[in-house]
Parts: sequence; C-alpha cells; structure tokens
Amino acid sequence: MMLRYALQTIRDRKGGFLGAFLALMCAAALITACGTLLETGLRGRIATERYAAAPLVVSADQNVHRTTVKHKGNAKTKVKHKAKPVAERAWLPAGIADRISNLKGVRKVVPELTFLAQPVTRSATQSVSQLAARPSYGHSWASAPLTPFALVSGRAPASEDDVVIDRGLAEQKGLKPGDRLVVQSTSTPRPYRISGIAAPVGRGDLRQQSSLFFSTAEAERLAARPGRISALGVMPAPGTDPNRLKQQVEQALRDTTAQVATGDDRGPVEFLDAAGARIKLVSMGGAMGGTSLLVAILVVVGTFALSIQQRHRELALLRAIAATPRQVRRLLGREALAVGVVSGLLGALAGLPLAGWLHSRFIDMGVVPATLERTAGIFPACAALAVTLLGAWAAARISGRRIARIRPAEAMAESTVERGPARGRILAGLVLLAGGAALVAVLSVLRTEAAATPVTFLAVVVSATAVSLLGPFLVRLASVLLAGPLRLAGSGGPLATANIRGNSTRMASVVTPLTLLIGMTCTVLFVQPTLGDAARAQAHDGVRAAWVLAAQGPGVPSAAAQTIRRTPGVTAATEVVRTTVRVGLDKYPAQGVTQAGLGRTWDPDVTSGSLTEFTTGPGAAAISELAADRLGLHPGSKLKVHLGDGTPATLTVVAVYSRGLGFGDLTLPHDLLARHMDNPLAATVLVAGDSGRDELAAALKQFPGVSVIAPATADRLQADRQQENAAVNHLAMGLVLAFTAIAVVNTLAMSVSERIREFAMLRLAGATRRQVLRMLRIEALSVLLIAAALGSGIAVAVLTAFSIGMTGSAAPTVLPLVYATVVGAAALLALTATALPGRLALKVRPVEVATSRQ
Repeated sequence: MMLRYALQTIRDRKGGFLGAFLALMCAAALITACGTLLETGLRGRIATERYAAAPLVVSADQNVHRTTVKHKGNAKTKVKHKAKPVAERAWLPAGIADRISNLKGVRKVVPELTFLAQPVTRSATQSVSQLAARPSYGHSWASAPLTPFALVSGRAPASEDDVVIDRGLAEQKGLKPGDRLVVQSTSTPRPYRISGIAAPVGRGDLRQQSSLFFSTAEAERLAARPGRISALGVMPAPGTDPNRLKQQVEQALRDTTAQVATGDDRGPVEFLDAAGARIKLVSMGGAMGGTSLLVAILVVVGTFALSIQQRHRELALLRAIAATPRQVRRLLGREALAVGVVSGLLGALAGLPLAGWLHSRFIDMGVVPATLERTAGIFPACAALAVTLLGAWAAARISGRRIARIRPAEAMAESTVERGPARGRILAGLVLLAGGAALVAVLSVLRTEAAATPVTFLAVVVSATAVSLLGPFLVRLASVLLAGPLRLAGSGGPLATANIRGNSTRMASVVTPLTLLIGMTCTVLFVQPTLGDAARAQAHDGVRAAWVLAAQGPGVPSAAAQTIRRTPGVTAATEVVRTTVRVGLDKYPAQGVTQAGLGRTWDPDVTSGSLTEFTTGPGAAAISELAADRLGLHPGSKLKVHLGDGTPATLTVVAVYSRGLGFGDLTLPHDLLARHMDNPLAATVLVAGDSGRDELAAALKQFPGVSVIAPATADRLQADRQQENAAVNHLAMGLVLAFTAIAVVNTLAMSVSERIREFAMLRLAGATRRQVLRMLRIEALSVLLIAAALGSGIAVAVLTAFSIGMTGSAAPTVLPLVYATVVGAAALLALTATALPGRLALKVRPVEVATSRQ
C-alpha cells in the first residue's frame, strides 16, 4: 500500500523528483567509472606479445620485501609480509639457464635481453625524428623464438653492424634490407645496416612495441649487463604438462629470487610499466572514488532536503490527518528507493562508457600504457547501484526526520513558517567544522605529496559539509552584511534581502554546492602550481651552470658529456640521471650526478656536512632535510637503499641539503645509479664555463638530438612537463567537479521552480516580470558572493596548510586570472540556472496560479 502511494506521488510530482533523479544518476555514473578504474588496476589483463610462444617465463623478483614478526601474549607471534615494486627491471644471473635446461620435459631454454634501442635519423638541422611512436627495445636474435619471429626478407644479423627490424617499423617508414639506420641505445648512437626484416609467425605485428634484433655479442654489449639476462623463456617438450613443468622449474630455483610466470602472468613480466600502472590506477581510482562518494553523499542529501522542504506543506497535511511518523518515514523511504533504482541503473550503465573514455584519455596522456586492458566487470555497477539506493534511502530518511516527528497540531503551522535548524544539525555542523580544522592542521605537517593529497581534498569536502549543516546561520549572517549594499540595487534589493533572510534554509541548500564547487576547483587548480613553483624556484637557485644539454630522444649519452668536457672553455660537465629508490619499503626520488667539478654546476644549499666528501667518496650520498628528518639520518649515518633494479646498497650520508623539492630527496653517485637503470642516459647535463652555445653545439654534431639550451629554457621545459602531470590530476578530479557543477544547476533550478506561487503573488501585487527577474538575479549574485567567500576561504586555508607542509612557506600559488575564471564560471552557472526556470515560472498567468492553489 505504501509503495503504491509512493509511486503515485512520484507520478504526480515529476518535476519535484527530477532533481533528485539527476543527482543520483550522476552519482551512480561517477562511482561506476571510478570503480571500473579501480578494478582495472586490481584485475586488468596485461597481454604478452614478445613471450607469446614461451609457455613459461622466468624472471627476477621485481619487488622489495620486508617481513616483520610481532610477539603477542601466550607465546603467539604474528608474521606480516609486505612487498613493493622497484622502479627498474631486475635482472637474472645468466647461469640460471643451466639449472633449467637439463630438467625433464624442457625442450629448449631461450635467454632474453631487453634494453633501450631507439631508432633515430639525422635531419639537415641535426634534430632527431623519431621513427617509431611506440616504445622500441633491442634484443638478441637468439631470442626471436620467444614470439616467435621469423625473417620475411633479408638475413639474420651476422656482425656487430647488422640489425633486423620488425615488419611494423619497416612498413611505417619504408625501410628495407640494405638501408642504414641510426640507433640510440645505452651508449653512443651508432649506425647499423638493416640486414633483414622479421615478423611474428602466425599472428599480427606487435602493437605495443617495436623490436630490433642484434647479434648476440652486440646485444650483450648494448645491454651493458655482463653475465645477466632480463628473462628466460622455457619451451616444453611435446606432451609435457605445463603446470607440472612449472613446479619442477620452481623447485630447481627454490634457493633463488627467480619467479616463474605462465598464462596472463607473463604480461607483467614483459611490460613493467603496465604492472606499475596498476598501482597508480588503484591509487587514482580509490582517491577519485572516495572523493566522489563523499561529494555524492553531500549533494544527494542536500537535493533530497530541498525536495522534501518543497513538499513541507503536503507532508504536514499528512501528519494533520493522523499519519504516523513511521508512515511518513516509510513513504519517503519508498519514494527514494523507487527513484534510486531507476537512476542507479541508468547511472551505472552510463558509467561504463564513461570509464572507457577515462581509460583512453589516461592512455593518451601516458599515465596508463595501452598494454593494460580495461576490465569491465559487473561489480562496480552493482556497487554503484547499492550505494545509490542506500544513499537515496538514507538521505530521504534524514531529510524527512523533522517533519515526521512533529505533532499533528503543529504540522500545518510549521509548514507556513521556516524554522531554524535542529540542535542535532547544529551540533553535527560544529563537529565537522572542528574536524575540518583538524585536517587542515594535520595537512600543515605532512611533508610528502602522497600523504598530503588525499587529506587535502578530504579537508575541502568535510569543511563544505560543515557549511551545509551550518548554512542557515551563515546565510542569515551574510544577509545582514549584504543588506546595505543590496539597497543600492533598487527596488529588487530589499526584496532579495528579505527572501534570503526569511528563507535561509532554502538558500543554504543552494550555497552548499556552489561553495563545494568553488572550493574544490580552486584547490585542484592551485595544488600543483604551489608545489611546482617551489620546486622550480629551488632548481633555479641551485643550478650554477651556464648551459644545459638536453635531448629530444631518450637522453644524453655519456660520450656527449665527455666530448663537452674536452671543449675549450668548459670547466665542468655534470651528468644527471633520475629514478626512484626504496629505503625500506618507502619510495624516494633520487638523482645520480657525476662527482667531478660538481661544485661549479650545482648548489643544493647544504645545511650540514659537506659536498667535498661527496665528490671524492664512491660510497657517499647526500640527502634532503625532509628525508633526513623522516629517516633520522645525519652526516656520518649509514643509508641502506635498494636501487632502481632492487640491488641493495649501503652508503654513507656526507651532506644534508635544503633544496629537496628541486633536486629530489637523495643524491647518489652517477655511475652507481646508472648501472641499475633501464635507461642510463643522462636526463640533462649541466655545463659550466665560458664557452658559447655555438662552440658547444659544434662539438655535439655527432650526437643527433642533443641540444644546448640556457638554464631558463630548461626551467620552462620542466614547467611544461609538470603541467602535463598536473593535467592528469585535473582530468581525474574534473569529473567530480563536473558532477558538482551539475548539482549546482540542479539545486538552483529546483529552488526557483518551486516559487511559482510566490512569483504570482508578486505579480498580483504590481511587480512586473522584469522586476521579478531582477530580484532573482540579485538573489543569485548574493548567493554566489556568499559561496565564493566560503569556498575561497576553505581553499585558502587548505592550500596554505598544504604549502606549509610541502614547501615550508605559507604562500600558496594562486593565479588571479584562473581564480577569476572559476568565480566567473560559477556566476554563469548560477545566473543561467536561475534565469531559465524563472522565465518558465513567470509564463503562467498569476491569476491561474492563485486559483489553482486555493
């Protein structure tokens, strides 16, 4: 019976439920999209290409492990094991193949070398044209059976000058056997003769990479890992059970760190970047999903509260004719569930293509490699539907709690007069306000971006929720402050002031999403500039070099730096490589620098210790103040790290510096770091001396793609790269902001559309359509001003705390033009969402409205 009444109410009040329907549908779509990204990170398939013909692939462990044992009472112990991935590829000892080759059921063991091999060509201006947009890797021709590759023309590489390229690359650029090709690998770029073209047997060309095959001796030289291999393919004999063979291989390697992969587990071995992107997607999807959920709850509760407020008279009438509080609550709950089912289903369906679009955009931006396939499971859609139903039901019950509890005799009287918020709402608002302040305080002491970012957005949402609960008081206070200025707006000003003051609860429901929109947008847009400007300022102040060598390709070869050092007028050339290392399980950005002449090119602002020991000590390390504080280190302390490929190393801290944002937390010797990186080429080379750009450029003619730029130009390039990284965060949070913007329009439209009777009374009292619309515009601008003040205040507090924690300065970067654009966009939304429904409401004749309401 109650469900039938609920459905009848929805049919009769379609317009009133439309706002709640849209809010719930958008929330379901957003949660589905974020959940799909999260599921892709957890279960996304990484298909193999190069190892397609190898049922078993042996690789090194790509993780750093830590096991802790906690002793409890009664002799109980708890063992906890954690593992974190390393940044570079971990390699295997070549002798491990001998352990496997003689096992029963093994037909063949194929060692694999995978290393940087980027095809380049010289143009007339000595710039570099990349011949392959996909990643390009070099291998030994002996590993061709892993795919398997077979020659379609030409011959196999027989000398150190030969190279075989895959058919996809050959067709893309029109190359054929006999052509010359310059390849930039781990050392000096070198020309090779294309001896042959190969293609996978029985399958299409490689889609995610280009392969170049060299002779065995040349591949070992280019890989620069003597006595080691990147992986091992195991070919079983005919009739051998792969699972049993896997057990035998694992048993043979039980005393090593080697791992055996079969099936889809081979993909992560081949594409390390895809495996790493899984973690990033889990983190990003979780952060987006959590923020989306909090925003959705705030928006949906506000929308239902406004919807029920518009039905206050109707619900009061039910109470007056003896409807019990339980019956009113059940009616509201079933209405919410009915709306939630339809909106949740439609939103979940809309979220699937939205997730696909997000995944493709992340691939285009380089955040997620194309090798990580999107998972389109049913769980995110089901979770979104469940959350939508629960959120709708809870929002309706919470919003209708007050009208359901009042006495029948008071119901009709209260329906005509707006009363202040309940004590519970006030108390909850004060608690959340204190919680927001506590989060801001915590944010000011967080010193890592990974820890600070989720707290940053949580602080905004919690503070906006406090504004939602305390909104009526804030609106009344604002109406008092705005009363004077609004008198100057003509006859509509005082009327707008009276409406704002007399309908503070309704106005507060409009202020909340606008506050959230402005506060969240400003936070998203100014977090990265705050961090980036501080990092660039430190890097600018710390670079003493007159010139910087940069490369359009994969990096600057060491031979180019050696050539520059021999150029007249050059006093020092510092090669810089960058990666991440693990201290324990924590990840730290690290740079490796050549030590000779370092003081002429680089000044990290040493606060304790000395760089003199760093430039002379092979096992020395310099560390930022932030990392030193976290790790409890000082000059003379031992620093135990796992390098990029997981190799452990123990170093001695000789200097602590303050410019950690600009140069990374750890600075290690160049040769130590480069030996354990997939790409050992320098990211930049800092050049000191009085040589001119032309002299340096002339010395670099034999190195295609290496250019000489001023430090200021290098700063701009770094800023561009940071902007690209910031674009990822903007896209990730853009959906949340879009949802919030929809909520703003939705709430404003609902707020205006319910005032048809009010507008009719004004018209009957002599007000013209123009005067009523002017009053609406003044109200909208007043609400915008209140929301802008609250949202900007929240953003300033959060950004200031973020800046204190991350940079040590209480001056976040705020771009005035960007801020003006944010407020202007919010104003456009507010005015549009007010004017359109206002014009529609004024089309009805006032007499008809008054008659129909009697």
